[in-house]
Amino acid sequence: MTIRAIRAAVFATLFPLFLASGQGATALAAESHGLAMHGEPALPADFDHLPYADPQAKQGGRLRIGLQGAFDSLNPFNLKAGSTAQGLEGNVIQRLMARSQGEPFTVYGIVARSIEVDDSREHVTFHLDPRARFSDGAPLTSADVLFSFELLKAKGRPQQRSAYGLVKHVETPDAQTIRFDLTGANDRELPLILGFLPVLPKHATDVEHFTDATLKPPIGSGPYVVAEVEPGARLVLKRDPNYWGKDLPMQRGLNNFDRIDVSYFRDANSLFEAFKAGVVDFREETNTTRWASGYDFPAVREGRIAVETLPSPGPKGMEGFVFNTRRPSFQDARLREALGLMFDFEWINANLYSGLYTRTKSFFDESELASTGRPASEKERALLAPFPGAVRADILEGSWRPPVHDGSGRDREPARRALELLGEAGYRLVDNALVKDGVPLAFEIMVANRDQERLALFYASSLQRIGVAASVRLVDEVQYQRRRQKFDFDVMFGTWTASASPGNEQRMRWGSASAAQEGSYNLAGASSPAIDALIAALLSAREQEDFVAAVRAYDRALLSGFYIVPLYHSSTQWIAHSTKIARPSTLPRYSPLFGATLESWWRTEP
Repeated sequence: MTIRAIRAAVFATLFPLFLASGQGATALAAESHGLAMHGEPALPADFDHLPYADPQAKQGGRLRIGLQGAFDSLNPFNLKAGSTAQGLEGNVIQRLMARSQGEPFTVYGIVARSIEVDDSREHVTFHLDPRARFSDGAPLTSADVLFSFELLKAKGRPQQRSAYGLVKHVETPDAQTIRFDLTGANDRELPLILGFLPVLPKHATDVEHFTDATLKPPIGSGPYVVAEVEPGARLVLKRDPNYWGKDLPMQRGLNNFDRIDVSYFRDANSLFEAFKAGVVDFREETNTTRWASGYDFPAVREGRIAVETLPSPGPKGMEGFVFNTRRPSFQDARLREALGLMFDFEWINANLYSGLYTRTKSFFDESELASTGRPASEKERALLAPFPGAVRADILEGSWRPPVHDGSGRDREPARRALELLGEAGYRLVDNALVKDGVPLAFEIMVANRDQERLALFYASSLQRIGVAASVRLVDEVQYQRRRQKFDFDVMFGTWTASASPGNEQRMRWGSASAAQEGSYNLAGASSPAIDALIAALLSAREQEDFVAAVRAYDRALLSGFYIVPLYHSSTQWIAHSTKIARPSTLPRYSPLFGATLESWWRTEP
């Protein structure tokens, strides 16, 4: 026996003992096909396909998607990618694992065939599928995964840098294995976040210019390759006939189109007209007026377009006017609450939106995670005890609601209460202008489209009733995204989608460290020890009961900050599509029901 063989035999004998002693990188770890945030994965190790995918789906044909706006990059992982072309992630660039929309938060293997995690979640090992290949034929190995991790940790988007920065050490013992040491992170979601690591080819990635926007088609390991690019206007994806993972359980019944054409339109009207003319195959409608009266056209009447109202499961997120508290005038919560009192949802919903919306009351509305309407539990109160005053009494008791107007558009009671709060904050009316220390209160509301502009103009008119001078400025998509990234705004529209398992992303939305990080989603500039502690609590929760308590307490802290004027949401999803494409009858349990390129759909006829 050679010396190398003897060493290998000794290592094979001692390594399991080393692991069992708790000193190894995967102490007490169990290898699994998937990982759930809480509990066990719902799908067994031998599952054949996702419950909302049809393995018998017809393959072939073309899908035509229409999007509003433009794009200036094909790199979705850097700061300068303010408007990246959609459809690249998942289709071209794959992650180690992928999420099932049938569960609150569970990931299953794609590039990584399995995962090992110890009970404390301080060590995680990914075992790669040896079949994995990039579209240029190069094998995908642990060296590519390590390269991607280090590159995105150094030059990726803020949320990636923040999460990956918690990793203590990484090692690659062989070409199909990569281990992460998470000791000290105290973040039970981090193994799942690492499962979302996008894998970039080490041999074909321009590290020096990675932070620059680029229109060079990326090389990935996914089912599609970039076939055509018209800068800002059009992206064409073509199925890779040599895609290595087509028979993976997580891919079976998905990615059914041979070609995906993604076209961009400058405004909503031109996009809708393109859909009516049959240039686009699918549309998710978000305009209530159009939904209520705009779908009586020949293609619908003749059966060439189907119109559907679908359930919208899972928590409803928050959308609203967000105050930039980096501006001195918005640092007083009493001022922010007062300005929120002037938003007349009842009039707006009846007159602008055909009564189709529901006022949003929580950052996790219509779910067990929402705090509104229920008093804080003992677990919640214990979490909030170190931060007296962080949550208002009425929000702690669950009795707070956004103001209800009489629907006249001129309700005096909310205006009276708003002026009382503004008086407490040091403001007074002088010649019909709201003034503090001799300076009138004036600010700009930045909007990106005509629908936002219409709503903002109505809100500005309501604010004028109490002496607030709010102007509205419409900017193009690229400028909007750049100003958002640099926090160069007073007030703007913000959208915070909610999942059934909020986690690490909350740090980049509301954590103190993200308030000064350019490109983060902490639009409000929130910096609160209570919010930081509650994010840590929801990330470290081991049991579902503790997790729910932490999220509800967190919801209460956000509501108490009055960082946002809550808008509204729909409890259903409105879609219309060509009858030449079809979807599975089983829908995902959680939103989003469909990805940007309708991964579970297929073409029924040419």
